[in-house]
This record gives sequence, structure tokens and C-alpha cells, in this order.
Amino acid sequence: MAGSERVAIFIDGSNFYHSLKDTFGLFHEETENVELFRKLVEFLTNGRTLIGVYYYNAPLDYSYNKARYSEQQSFFGKLRLIPRFNVILCNMRKSVGKDGKLEFRVKGDDIHLATDMLSLAYENRYDTAVLVSGDGDFRPVILKVRKLGKHVENAYFYVSWSELLRSVCDKSVLLDEVLPGIVKKKDK
Repeated sequence: MAGSERVAIFIDGSNFYHSLKDTFGLFHEETENVELFRKLVEFLTNGRTLIGVYYYNAPLDYSYNKARYSEQQSFFGKLRLIPRFNVILCNMRKSVGKDGKLEFRVKGDDIHLATDMLSLAYENRYDTAVLVSGDGDFRPVILKVRKLGKHVENAYFYVSWSELLRSVCDKSVLLDEVLPGIVKKKDK
């Protein structure tokens, strides 16, 4: 019966990247870890019917670092080759911090993710949503999606977990325990 359950996976790309970097010591965009995403999707789907993966991020600033921008674009292209994998690009906001250094922040990703999760629930496109994020700001959309009769699972890292988020989900999985066999840790 598990195969008939329809699953949609929503990945908060910035949260995932920073949590992966902080937890496993990865230095760059997950460029060499496209296989990680394939395996993660397979794990999270767990024999159920995958309707789609929705990955939210923003392109880096081309003028700031052309090489990193090109690496990231290549990474996005490789992700798009994974079946049913959708890359949704948002905006990158550049500002100057108090210390005078440039700061970059992904903007619009949370609202795009929440809108898609809610819209697909209203359209009855999935039975279970899997949110890959530790951001507690997603709590309201999860409550609404569950009110629509959908199940919500949360996959998160310890460094970015939210008890408020986990408390409203039907199931939670700590990625720190799941990914060690998949992630290749960098030498320090």
C-alpha cells in the first residue's frame, strides 16, 4: 500500500546547504554531491510514489565570483536531470554588513516553498509532504496543510532544528543520522 501514497518533497536549499556545511564540513555548493540528492530522495520517498521534488534556492551573484556562479549553475543543471526534480530559483539580496563586508541572503524561497506546498495540497496532488528544513517559519503552512488532511514529515539537521516545526509534523527524521553513509566528509 506504501506505493500508492503520493509524496512531494520540498527542500529549503539554503537551509539544507548551510546545515550540510556545518554538520559535515562541506566547503562548497553541493556540486559534487548530486548523488546525495538522489539517495536522499530515495530515502525520503521510501517506496511511496514520488510526484515531485521542489528545491528552492537563488543564483549566486555573477559579478562577485564568476567561477562560483558557474559551479552553482552546473549544479542546478545536474539537479534538473534527476527525474521529477524541480529547481525553483528565487532572489539573492546583496547588502553591506556592519563590518563593511558584503552579505548575501536568499530572499523569497520560504514564501515560494510555502505557496507550492499549500497549492499542491489544495489541488490534492500529494498525500504526504516531506519538508527538508529546520526553519520554524514553516509552522503555519504545515498546520494549514494538515488541516487539509495531508500528512507532513520533517527532515532536518540538528544545527538548524526547530521544536515548533517538529511539533506540528506527523513524523520527523534527523538527517545527521541518515546522511553519514552518503556524504563524503572533507578533510580539514
